[in-house]
Amino acid sequence: MTKSFGNSVAANKRLQDLIPGGAHTYAKGEDQYPADMAPVIDYGDGAHVWDVDGNEYIEYGSGLRAVSLGHRHPKVLEAVRREIERGSNFVRPSIIELEAAERFLTSVPTAEMVKFAKNGSDATTAAVKLARAVTGRPLIALCSDHAFFSIDDWFIARTPMSAGIPEEIGGLTVGFPYGDLAATEELLIRHEGQIACLILEAATQHDPPAGYLEGLRDLAHRYGALLIFDEMITGFRFSASGAQGLYGVTPDLSTFGKALGNGFAVSALAGRRELMERGGLRDSHERVFLLSTTHGAETHALAAAIATMNVYESEGIAARLHELGNKLAAGVGEVAAAAGVQDHVVVRGRASNLVFATLDENLAPSQPYRTLFLRELILGGVIGPSFVVSSALTDADIDRTVEVVAQACAVYRQALDAGDPTEWLGGRPVKPVLRRYV
Repeated sequence: MTKSFGNSVAANKRLQDLIPGGAHTYAKGEDQYPADMAPVIDYGDGAHVWDVDGNEYIEYGSGLRAVSLGHRHPKVLEAVRREIERGSNFVRPSIIELEAAERFLTSVPTAEMVKFAKNGSDATTAAVKLARAVTGRPLIALCSDHAFFSIDDWFIARTPMSAGIPEEIGGLTVGFPYGDLAATEELLIRHEGQIACLILEAATQHDPPAGYLEGLRDLAHRYGALLIFDEMITGFRFSASGAQGLYGVTPDLSTFGKALGNGFAVSALAGRRELMERGGLRDSHERVFLLSTTHGAETHALAAAIATMNVYESEGIAARLHELGNKLAAGVGEVAAAAGVQDHVVVRGRASNLVFATLDENLAPSQPYRTLFLRELILGGVIGPSFVVSSALTDADIDRTVEVVAQACAVYRQALDAGDPTEWLGGRPVKPVLRRYV
């Protein structure tokens, strides 16, 4: 299918001239898409978006997993319009802050208190700071197998993009492997009395091994540390009560975002009352500067969160996401097998949170083959760095996506047979987000 990208190419040049990286999130960067094929979005509706050249796409991974109900969801927009007419920010708390807290704690009954912010990094950094304050310990232990926790120094210091962060800060974060309780206990013993918390996603591409989360919680508490679940992705995609509700393991603290506001800026730190009160006005311990954000209680964003949680519950959104993801995964698997690339184009993850792997002739992850695959999807009218679904997708959207994937797999097979995908790239390959140099 022929597409023009001239306006997007020009807009990307202007974006790069005025905004470092050309986007406000590195994962949305032009370098994540094939050369001269990084669409700049004009508007979206449901599960579809249109770029500045007028090209229409079925969209996956909407808003980096944030827009799980689809763009312009009527119930969310109705709530936002109603609230924004009443004022967006005041000198004292608005009553909707209470309403949003009550609604959140109804959805996530394993938490006892909640505080809202604007982005995930605010919440995760507040969680680790609170853990340090409560335990009096300096070290943060994060799951080394999980991709991202925060833009703040305690996490970024351990990535290839650690420029500007003193080495001493990086030394205050250590890593443990997912699913390996023995290795985690060894880490806790090696740094005995020094680790404030263990922070991880409860699950990513696979369900946790039987007993793992329970065992991790018990290990943390045995060695005097707190357990923190990063639920930015799992809540509410895995269930309307998050991964902690799905797997039946309650962490000490947890953080939410992305799906919470269906694209509106809202995140949350939640947890046990005795811990959260350390950032309040009713605790006798030394005070913790937990979260204090001018825009953390924007009324329309909290209205969006309430409406989103209501829709998740009333319309069974988590189940719908899994239904759509299962249909997509089955279809992609079928056409990949038909093209003989089932070992190279691989769909992974929970049905509500699917990613795809692109593997080369030796079954190693390949950025050039990812570029080829993304290019063919875009030309076919499908865009996304993943196959993460929104509930706005229709069965017809899934069927069309599978048709486009079939076409992409046929080209993929040609490249594998040639032993080199370069002919099908159209320019430089896409690059990892976290890298030391351009």
